[in-house]
Amino acid sequence: MFIPNTNNKYPYPEDTSQHYLKVNMDRGFIFDKDYPYVDYSKGFAFKRFWVRLLLVILVFPILTFFKMGIRIKGKKSLKRNKKLIRNGAITVANHVHMWDYICIMKAFHCYRWPYLLAWDKNVNGESGPLVRMVGGIPIPLNDNEATVAFSNSLKKILKEGNILHIYAEGSMWEYYTPIRPFKNGASSLAIKNDKPIIPMAFSYRKPSLIRKHLFKQPAALTLNIGEPIYADKNLDKTKQVDDLTIRVHQEICRLAGFNNNNIYPPIYHNSKKLD
Repeated sequence: MFIPNTNNKYPYPEDTSQHYLKVNMDRGFIFDKDYPYVDYSKGFAFKRFWVRLLLVILVFPILTFFKMGIRIKGKKSLKRNKKLIRNGAITVANHVHMWDYICIMKAFHCYRWPYLLAWDKNVNGESGPLVRMVGGIPIPLNDNEATVAFSNSLKKILKEGNILHIYAEGSMWEYYTPIRPFKNGASSLAIKNDKPIIPMAFSYRKPSLIRKHLFKQPAALTLNIGEPIYADKNLDKTKQVDDLTIRVHQEICRLAGFNNNNIYPPIYHNSKKLD
């Protein structure tokens, strides 16, 4: 297993789910019950078409290959499960790079363009328009009516056969190696909507000299894709969510190269950084 040398560049917070990036802009959107969490308007669809075309022509080959050095392992699993994917699924991965979601889009775009649960501050920030164009759905906070509207939107896109990506660790920690504890939201959503979770893990490789010195990349990335995981319906419903979260976390640890030596427990309980 290659471990990137970050020279303490990144100020990882004490709480494993917290963000450390600062968003300097607030575009003023209010994520309430009336916000279009999934925008079905023709104008939005038109703009999204051109963004996706740009992704395929320029971003996928330039950003993911030349800059990030992305490799994708497990494409045969996607091909084997393409019927399942087209019926809707949830994907979960560790979040280790500002643009690692672009790699996930690259892996799935031949089957479905995925949606993404996004930090509300990112959607309201300077990157907000792009986040929305690539499928970002802001997570509302402290508003029960907004949460209902948000949940109904997720239910609809999964019923329509779409892919929904969730970063179960809760935040992005650049080039962090251990797999942090997972929140239960992805598993709860999978069970409520009777959808599988496709586990994926970003692992690291030694960067080429060009990536290391020109792009200042401490590592190249590999996206490892596993087999779909389903809830165990033989368990009591109160135990299904934790059980699914544990099994998904264990599989992502395995895909990332950890052999029973990941330092974190699978489920988040106000978990603190351990290294």
